[in-house]
Amino acid sequence: MTKQLLKGNVAFAEAAIRAGCEAYFGYPITPQTELLEHMSRRMIELGRVFLQAESEVAAVNMVYGAAAAGAKVMTSSSSPGISLMQEGFSYMAGSNVPAVVIDVMRGGPGLGNIQPSQADYYQVTKTAGHGDFHPIVLAPSTVQEAIDLTVLAFDLAEKYRTLVFVIADGAIGQMMEPAELPEMRPLPEKRPDWAVTGAKGRPHNVISSLFMGAEQLEQMNIELQGKLRQIEQSGEVRYESLAIDDAEIIVVAFGTAARVAKTAVKRLRAEGLPVGLFRPITLWPFPENELARLAERIPAARSFIVVEMNAGQMLHDVREVVGGRVPVAFYGRMGGIIPLPEEIETEIRRQYAQVARTAMPMEARNGHHIR
Repeated sequence: MTKQLLKGNVAFAEAAIRAGCEAYFGYPITPQTELLEHMSRRMIELGRVFLQAESEVAAVNMVYGAAAAGAKVMTSSSSPGISLMQEGFSYMAGSNVPAVVIDVMRGGPGLGNIQPSQADYYQVTKTAGHGDFHPIVLAPSTVQEAIDLTVLAFDLAEKYRTLVFVIADGAIGQMMEPAELPEMRPLPEKRPDWAVTGAKGRPHNVISSLFMGAEQLEQMNIELQGKLRQIEQSGEVRYESLAIDDAEIIVVAFGTAARVAKTAVKRLRAEGLPVGLFRPITLWPFPENELARLAERIPAARSFIVVEMNAGQMLHDVREVVGGRVPVAFYGRMGGIIPLPEEIETEIRRQYAQVARTAMPMEARNGHHIR
């Protein structure tokens, strides 16, 4: 297939359709409304289910119902809309039903603005609803990845009977890039065995997240934690690295922040500065083993710099993994501001100069040259 120029929101929507999405329920909110608009046209053309609900709360409960019936189902929203959906996400996690959620993040807290942000990191990786659960969280940095990870999201949701989030800041939803769409998949011919039933003459399958007995609820939670460990240990961790083998400064970033950081890293590498980039693609499960190896390797990295479009949320995961072995610095922009490559370059130079000064006495004694 040939590439075509696609807006990120349209790419999300069309990728979901081609991955076999049978039903979509949502509510318009900038900067993801074009996704809903594309679904409203294409799903009807294909004879599939599209419904613009009266609110995000209504939409997520429609998703829950369709998922319990065994349909491949999706919703999409942006930051405050995702907040409204959290009760429904928890019900779905407690019921072990699969669904895909696209979150095109905007500035906050509150209504904030419609500019791009990454401040939903906590919301989707830590608090996607009450209770002890995690959704799988995928973070694209290009329109092509938006397509690829949306298709992957449907596969993972079905494989593990779980919620899968694909999160992107508003810039990725609004930008246009050449990208290749996959072939259309056929829709499933029958519902999975676990799906809700209830018609006369058939055994009843009942799906619920209500467990009145404490022991019964604990057992469900034990099984849920087992599933989460299986996801962590089944090769679902994804990441990209650039020039990290000999890097003394390693930048950690995701999404649009990683795109900008990549430009900064390439420029500084061209000048001979030993800097590299580590980009988590799965925000949950987080690529902690890979980061830990970078912190422990010899020659060891002198410093990590986390770059985010928030006040420092992934920063805490990186610091927990690194565990004080090397310093972890932070550079962030908030309110919907995208950092410029020059800003990140300046921070990398500042951090490199700092760690070089700290290391100078020891290296001078060993006869090493300080760049």
